[in-house]
Amino acid sequence: MEPHSFLPTEVILTHPRQSLGNVQLDWTPQPGAYLDLAGKTYTVLERRHRYQLRAGRYRLHKISLYVQTAQHPSERSLINGRWVVGEVSCRFNAQSELIRCAVNPDGPCLGCRYYERLWTGSEAL
Repeated sequence: MEPHSFLPTEVILTHPRQSLGNVQLDWTPQPGAYLDLAGKTYTVLERRHRYQLRAGRYRLHKISLYVQTAQHPSERSLINGRWVVGEVSCRFNAQSELIRCAVNPDGPCLGCRYYERLWTGSEAL
C-alpha cells in the first residue's frame, strides 16, 4: 500500500452488530488501536482485508474494522514496540492492548486492591 493512499474502510460495531459507515483512512489501524469516529472512541478488535480480482491479479479493495466502544486508557506503556494497557509492574497485568488484567479488567490500576508488584530478581530481599 502506498504511504499516502486512502482505502475505503468499513467500521463495524461488534455488539450490537451494526455498520457504523464507511470512511477513508490514511493509516491502517492494528487491533488494539483506538479510532475516533463521529465524536466517539472505539477500540479495533479485528481487521479484515477484502480483495478484488482485476486484470488477473488480486488487489486490496477494502478494509473492514470490527470495533467496540471504548475510552482511551489513562494507563498505557510502550513495551517491545506495542502499547500495553495498565500498570505493567503488576503481577496480574495481561500484557495486552485490549485488556488490562483478569482481576480488574476495567481498571484503574491506581489504588487497585489486587495490585502485586512483580519481583524482577534484581531487587534486594
